[in-house]
Amino acid sequence: MRVLAFLLVFLPALLLQVLADAPAKYFVTFETCSDPLNGCNTVAGKFVVEVNRDWSPHGADRFYELVTTGFFKGTRVFRVVKDFVAQWGISGDPATALKWQNMDIEDDSVRSDVSNKKGYLTFATAGPDTRTTQVFVNLKDNAFLDAQNFTPIGKVVKGWETVENFYDRAGGSPDQSLIQSQGNRYLDHEFPELTTFKAARLSTPQELSLIHISEPTRLLSISYAVFCLKKKKKTTSMYTSAPE
Repeated sequence: MRVLAFLLVFLPALLLQVLADAPAKYFVTFETCSDPLNGCNTVAGKFVVEVNRDWSPHGADRFYELVTTGFFKGTRVFRVVKDFVAQWGISGDPATALKWQNMDIEDDSVRSDVSNKKGYLTFATAGPDTRTTQVFVNLKDNAFLDAQNFTPIGKVVKGWETVENFYDRAGGSPDQSLIQSQGNRYLDHEFPELTTFKAARLSTPQELSLIHISEPTRLLSISYAVFCLKKKKKTTSMYTSAPE
């Protein structure tokens, strides 16, 4: 009985920890909306991010969690600073934003061989150990950020033209505290033209086949594609009829 009680208490936590670890390398496809104020029904563009867990283990795990739970769907690129960064990652739903607001993760050690180059994706911070959900992509080489402990988690490997087309005429104007408290209602009223994400999801094997990547990465991508297919097969075979 004691063993059973132990398992009931600690096994769920252990399983969550195991599931929280992202693959060593994975790919995420972001889709932008062409009509965010009219239901976001069509895709304006796509870009693909290659995430490397060994660059930033805690960051890669958190990003994987956000992607696989659909966090970025409907979020806005609220900050675009020309020749610097484009930033997003505050939920458009105030309740969701509040839930994540203080779910900080530990910093990862800065690697000397990974820098904030153009196209690299990094978590935003408010100081040591304060990464939560906000990320930015570097629009040019910003190596000076390395010394400030901004640790990249991946890089854009496809669709850079979509990033370049992010709406950038809002400057740094949107108030992050109002996005947190009012969500997309505030942004729709004050900044209706901001780039909106229709989806952010794990890339499909078909999308990966269109990316020109190096041989070591290609081998990992093949393994990842097999993982995606197995996961899809399990998901679609979970129910043989519509669940009640």
